[in-house]
Amino acid sequence: MSEAKTSPVLIEPHGGRLINRHIPEPENWQELGLKRLLLTPRTSADLELIANGAFSPLEGFLKQADYLGVVKEMHLANGLPWSLPVTLPVSREEAAELQLGDKLLLVSPDGNQAGFFYLEEKYEYDRAEEARLVYGTEDQAHPGVAGLYAQGEILLGGPVEVFRHPIPSSLFAPYYRGPAQTRQIFVEKGWQRVVGFQTRNPVHRAHEYIQKSAMEIVDGLLLHPLIGETKSDDTPADVRLHCYEALLNHYYPANRVLLSLFPAFMRYAGPREAIFHALVRKNYGCSHIIIGRDHAGVGNYYDTYAAQHIFREFTPEELGITPLFFENSFFCRRCGNMASSKTCPHTEDDRLNLSGTKVRAMLNAGEYPPVEFTRTEVAEILVAAYRTPVVAGS
Repeated sequence: MSEAKTSPVLIEPHGGRLINRHIPEPENWQELGLKRLLLTPRTSADLELIANGAFSPLEGFLKQADYLGVVKEMHLANGLPWSLPVTLPVSREEAAELQLGDKLLLVSPDGNQAGFFYLEEKYEYDRAEEARLVYGTEDQAHPGVAGLYAQGEILLGGPVEVFRHPIPSSLFAPYYRGPAQTRQIFVEKGWQRVVGFQTRNPVHRAHEYIQKSAMEIVDGLLLHPLIGETKSDDTPADVRLHCYEALLNHYYPANRVLLSLFPAFMRYAGPREAIFHALVRKNYGCSHIIIGRDHAGVGNYYDTYAAQHIFREFTPEELGITPLFFENSFFCRRCGNMASSKTCPHTEDDRLNLSGTKVRAMLNAGEYPPVEFTRTEVAEILVAAYRTPVVAGS
């Protein structure tokens, strides 16, 4: 008699329940006469991630007690870990027009997303304090701090409901999945131990090395690139997607990798964003997450391995998801393969280390990065993209 197969048991969502704030579209929503609140690209992205459960246990934008707990202690008011504030900022003028108890119609900048917001609190906050505690600096050259100071002075708190959703482009649509969908796919594939990989960059050989090292101990890899707002000099999301497709088609086993998109904006909050990325990937069904050097960092604002050290501030039981820490990887000419300082005894002269700045300079010059740094198929896509002139207004 053959042994019966059982479905894998996936990790629980953060807080024990996957939130779903989607509702059917009301027939008369345009006739309700509600006050309208136009979202920014950032708050629109957060709205969808609240609604689909990626930000579980959040059911809306943070109220003051949760906001202060997150900023000061990296915990919600109920004690659950949460490291980055998810807020709905407005100007003082906008806030003055709103009353507690208002039901507001939320509209995205492109008009393709709409939902309801139930205003339970409006409160002032200290942007300088948030900058210091969340980003570790008040320097407005930091993109996260710049975004913080550009937003409104008043925060609105309360639950949301969403009935119209962002419409992904035809390029992104096949990979556009919420946590409920990725979890279902993991079950169908028989995966229980799943490692997540966060990225806002093309995957180069060092990334490939640590991903495949992690794949040796799990059932599958969720390659989960962030496709929301990033810095102007980051590689555009559509170019990166073509790079991911080429890499997976040629160098990864198809039955052990799921490419899916994470429609969040990049906060560049370094250590705190590493915790945030871990908790969110837990909601998508990942039991493990890869944390490499300078995770979610920018410039020289964070120590190289600060994003790994911050995990010591939480117990394994608090986070639930298991971080896998990797050092900087490189190609060693003497070893003849990828390695890290944990496995390679040779000197810096034997190691190929290319900075992002140097790679961008090569691409701008139409030069291919060496195969020890990136796969030829990926390099071809990047060189072609950098050769294509950007048309104003496109």
